[in-house]
Amino acid sequence: MNRITATLITRNEEENLPRALASLALADEVVVVDSGSTDRTVELARQHGARVVEHPWTSFDTQKNFAASLAAYDWILNLDADEVLSPELIAELQAWKQRPANAVAYRMPRKARYLGRWILHSGWYPDYKVRLYRRDRARFVGSLHESVIADGPVGQFQGEILHYTCDSLNDHLAKVNFFTSLAARELHAQKHRHWLLPLLIQPPLTFLRTYLFQQAFRDGYQGFLIAAMAGFYVFLKYAKLRILVSGGTLDEARAWRQR
Repeated sequence: MNRITATLITRNEEENLPRALASLALADEVVVVDSGSTDRTVELARQHGARVVEHPWTSFDTQKNFAASLAAYDWILNLDADEVLSPELIAELQAWKQRPANAVAYRMPRKARYLGRWILHSGWYPDYKVRLYRRDRARFVGSLHESVIADGPVGQFQGEILHYTCDSLNDHLAKVNFFTSLAARELHAQKHRHWLLPLLIQPPLTFLRTYLFQQAFRDGYQGFLIAAMAGFYVFLKYAKLRILVSGGTLDEARAWRQR
């Protein structure tokens, strides 16, 4: 049998966490790494039987790799607190546990719910993510848009991860503010200094690519907002890069949770 440790990283996720943990009943162990929650996240995690370890925030990849290092088993199933395993994926995983593994990691499609609608276009679906992997053959890399890099074959499941993204436009704006600060700092650290042309050209191109070529128009008004916010994300990223290039500092989006 393939035994699984499910891992989650959290900060102030009391609204989302119970839903995520309820979908992880198939795991043989659940490890939650929390980075300073001030709500009931830690209490709720322990009530659901998870082992909770508090660890100061570093970055998305290092935090997730740290969680994997605490696991009792080599197979890691990573989930974000605002995600759940679909019934179809749970059934696939339960069957997989009973047979020899034919890969060192497995990817699965992720479907997002945005402002009350499941998004099936807009460049958001199918959003394949590697989330099940052997920790001795794979790891997360990337401080901003972290992903799993595997040393060996990668298999695939058909069942979906269900991603509950933004319940309001304010929530989306807070996420954009948070992530554009990280992205601008990353660009600045990589010695990028040209901000004006990307600021002027890339936002409208990003909107058009998302709305027309990635068919966001098929996702209704939510698709229009996704395309508009994609363009705004690019604009804000380069506006913040300009601040850093000029010697300024960025104010953090403290009001938002952590993804």
